[in-house]
Amino acid sequence: MANPSFRVDVHHVTRVEGHGNIVVDVQNGELKQCDLEIVETPRFFEAMLKGRPYGEASHISSRICGICAVGHATASLRATEKALGVEPSEQTVLLRKLNFHGEMLDSHILHAYMLVAPDCLGVGSVIPLAKAAPDVVMRALRMKKLSGDLCAAICGRHTHPIAMTVGGFTHFPTTAQLQELRDRLVAMRSDVDATVELFQKLKLPAFERETEYIALHKDDEYCFIDGKLVSTDGGEWPIEKYRLVTNEFLVPHSTAKRTKNQRQSYMVGALARFNVNHAQLHPRAKEAARALNLAPKAVNPYLNTVAQVVEIVHCVEDAIELADRLIKTGLTWRAPVQPPKLSGEGTGACEVPRGTLFHNYVIQDGWISGANCIIPTGQNLANIEADMRSLVPTILDKGQSEITLALEMLVRAYDPCISCSTHLLEVRFE
Repeated sequence: MANPSFRVDVHHVTRVEGHGNIVVDVQNGELKQCDLEIVETPRFFEAMLKGRPYGEASHISSRICGICAVGHATASLRATEKALGVEPSEQTVLLRKLNFHGEMLDSHILHAYMLVAPDCLGVGSVIPLAKAAPDVVMRALRMKKLSGDLCAAICGRHTHPIAMTVGGFTHFPTTAQLQELRDRLVAMRSDVDATVELFQKLKLPAFERETEYIALHKDDEYCFIDGKLVSTDGGEWPIEKYRLVTNEFLVPHSTAKRTKNQRQSYMVGALARFNVNHAQLHPRAKEAARALNLAPKAVNPYLNTVAQVVEIVHCVEDAIELADRLIKTGLTWRAPVQPPKLSGEGTGACEVPRGTLFHNYVIQDGWISGANCIIPTGQNLANIEADMRSLVPTILDKGQSEITLALEMLVRAYDPCISCSTHLLEVRFE
């Protein structure tokens, strides 16, 4: 078909969190419209934080997401601690990192096995996959169970943690619990190896587009909490300068803001972290990347899932090492560090499963008077649309169902958390 005309109208995209539509209009071979519509209602979490005591912020903001609850709680705590001059103990830092690995594993396993693998295996969802390949689904559930147990032991429960607080924790796992979790993580290596073998066999679309990748970075570790912002286009920024990087703007067809930095869009998430921080990966994760033919700078957005598989390997190995350190030093009860002041402004940043998350708070006399949260999916939306606009002209020789599937797979590759990204209003506190 030399000059095709067709319209793709996916309402709503399935196997993503939240509601988004794909609208593509091609007339006589010319791309007239190519939008990723975000139709979620704004969430108003920043307004909910207004007038609340600083100690409630992490519990309120963790409700932004049922998947990245630990990530939101951690970013919130770091923003509050920086505002009030709190320095967490080394034990708190280690426990937060271990906790973070539990959430990262849980989310990546969910996305790779239950949201992406069905497309590659030619089934509509994980339900028929459970019948066609029960061992694959049972492996995923087994790994997710351990991830949830890890979070529950450290922060009371995975979804919406209750034991994380400013300056520390209100609950600690016992050494025996840590030892048991550590042993289960070691035993999980066979499932991790099987995951790498599975994704070696799955075929993902061979689409590439040069873009800017941004992630948190530390020289001495594969960074998920704190660090500095680094771009593959060059440039470094302290977390406090996050607005110079995000540059939010609005488009008519979205209730979520978009962002841009040195180009018209940029990407955050596992592929961005891999491109920025591959040198800091655990050796077993580097070995997995080589087995999966993933090398920096990878510019195929579909490979975001492959980068997540590499991070699964890294998180398991780093979690084992963190558990060893905590067991060796001896986990002891420590009261949360109290703030030396009750007013200030602070910014927390974490690498949650879908990318860089920012929380910024202004606190006056212990009460929150200003808040700004920028969510990873909001940062990826402009880049997804740019990918769609680049992809469609290359697949016009395909049937409409194939084009629709390719676009849905592209959106799913970003692992979007659409309802978390709705961040439309400019909230003013007076």
